[in-house]
Amino acid sequence: MATVLLFAVVAVVLPGPAQGGAWRAGDRVFFAGVGVAMALLLWRFASIRAVPTRESLTIRNLFLTRTVSWREVVDVRFGEGDPWVTIELSDTDTLAVMAIQKADAGFGRAEAGRLAALVQALGPSVPSPDVTPG
Repeated sequence: MATVLLFAVVAVVLPGPAQGGAWRAGDRVFFAGVGVAMALLLWRFASIRAVPTRESLTIRNLFLTRTVSWREVVDVRFGEGDPWVTIELSDTDTLAVMAIQKADAGFGRAEAGRLAALVQALGPSVPSPDVTPG
């Protein structure tokens, strides 16, 4: 909301041709639209999460949200070069879990271990070679 407000205020106060500037109405609308787009992107980025329930895991990444049952998850990977956790699904698909990131250091590793423990407890009984429950 603050981003939209900031861009709207700047779009209004930009000097137009009457004030000796070069900003026209179309430029102002475009500038305000950039603010709205930035606010939407920041809102999506702030709402990235992984929500486990007893039956499934709902993963909300930057652009997509997907719910998978625990039986579909066969592995949890958090390799050295990976920026976030990746889960391997029974249909050979992989799904990024952007909510658990390498940038979070120890907290990220702890959350990856917790996710691996949930998969081990609620999913297929295949131990993860990449992440140990912690």
